[in-house]
Amino acid sequence: MKLGVAIAQLNLVVGDIDGNRDRILKAAETARDELLADVVVLPELSISGYPPEDLLLRPDFIAKCRSALDELAGKSQGICLVVGFPEKAGERLFNSAAVLGSGKIRAVYRKCQLPNYGVFDEKRYFAPGTEPCLFQIRGVHLALTICEDVWTVGAVERSSALGAQLILNLNASPFHARKIREREAVLRERIRTSRVPIVYVNLIGGQDELVFDGASFAIDARGEVFRRAPEFEESIELVEFRVEKSLLPVPGRSAPEYAEVSSEYKALVLGIRDYVRKNGFQGALLGLSGGIDSALTLALAADALGSERVEVVLMPSRYTASMSNEDAAAEARLLGVQSHVIPIEPAVGAFTAMLEETFRGLPRDTTEENIQARCRGLVLMAISNKKRKLLLTTGNKSEMSVGYATLYGDMAGGFAPLKDVPKMLVYRLAEYRNSISEVIPRRVIERPPSAELAPNQVDQDSLPPYPVLDAILERYVERDRSIEEMIAEGFDSADVSRVVALVNNNEYKRRQAPPGVRITPRAFGRDRRYPMTSGFRPL
Repeated sequence: MKLGVAIAQLNLVVGDIDGNRDRILKAAETARDELLADVVVLPELSISGYPPEDLLLRPDFIAKCRSALDELAGKSQGICLVVGFPEKAGERLFNSAAVLGSGKIRAVYRKCQLPNYGVFDEKRYFAPGTEPCLFQIRGVHLALTICEDVWTVGAVERSSALGAQLILNLNASPFHARKIREREAVLRERIRTSRVPIVYVNLIGGQDELVFDGASFAIDARGEVFRRAPEFEESIELVEFRVEKSLLPVPGRSAPEYAEVSSEYKALVLGIRDYVRKNGFQGALLGLSGGIDSALTLALAADALGSERVEVVLMPSRYTASMSNEDAAAEARLLGVQSHVIPIEPAVGAFTAMLEETFRGLPRDTTEENIQARCRGLVLMAISNKKRKLLLTTGNKSEMSVGYATLYGDMAGGFAPLKDVPKMLVYRLAEYRNSISEVIPRRVIERPPSAELAPNQVDQDSLPPYPVLDAILERYVERDRSIEEMIAEGFDSADVSRVVALVNNNEYKRRQAPPGVRITPRAFGRDRRYPMTSGFRPL
């Protein structure tokens, strides 16, 4: 005898309760009629979408989620469904999973471990559950856990002690680089003591700054992964076990594993696509400078949306090098996107004349450079408004960290694909995209980066070399290293002190930046939340 478990990693939409209900029902029908599964498992909070955030504070939202659950239960014929939903019980709210079958709710499990770190804020909304949940299918004893429950000792071990032969784990685990390896290591640790196989079902899709990669998998009682679902794709996969004295996994096809750079590229593409799609934009728009950041952003947008839905604007100034114009035009042509050339000199001249009297007697400084960037932002926002296309900013994490960007200029926009991408990774992503088909001219990758807001300007005039900058930022921003620790590692003390000061002094800019795709373990925004006003000075 076999037990068939269908993994349904779906791209669900926060708040689209009716749509999510219908997607769940369709997945259940596919699992039952095509895969002949006994049970289909959906991601965490699949009815509401994840994370629903303060929608959970609305009684009408919770009531509608419950109504959708009851509808699914009534249609649960011929297959068992395991779905996540927010459950109201008295005055408390739980992050729960329901077992549906034979037209009714057979069992409910309440998540015991509530994460409250990084991007997670579950204790704001939910009370913890306390009880395990076991149920039977074809004589096999199954138990439920939800996401964080498997990251700590307790839930899996307790269910195993009660006789569970298989653990079903519902997840909404966001992507960051190498996250899949962390998940597998954690599950192996749980299995080391419980000796019970686990089916790990994860959400896929973009939700604001978060991207969920799917990459669901099944791991046997020895800690070996024997089935993998694809990353960044919706899929319904069948995992089978032979039912003997214990459950023996039936080998099946597995999708390719996570690979650095290519997986990050896919995450960025999915993040752009879903932000545009789920928010109803007609496409995307960006300013194309001839530099590597805008070139990579264009490639990502075209891959996410299709070239026909992407538009670019070249906005040269008196300081724009001819090669920048040539390379930007080549990028637009190679990707087949609609392009416009709108020189900004008339606008810069007008603003300069308007401010001449007010600025009289004051020395020229970065103010004049920023006027150029803000003229570009004005042009782009006007086109974005008129055509209902999402304006993508092109700044990377290295620049955002140290404030190397102009408020209301190149920071103007609705979504920042590279916001969590360090500069050196920008280069690796560009090389990866060119390995598929060359869309970024060689000299764009090889020439020194420049904002081109002043004569002969290059980024390195204002910043340490990017390899050094990124290494310091990774330690300070993502790992909270002190200045003393970084100097002890061999970094120049002047570089370290300067970079740390720039990061601390530019929190106010980052608070006004658009959201962007999170791909590192600690991104600005949901992850790293520092006060703008602070008297603390790191040592």
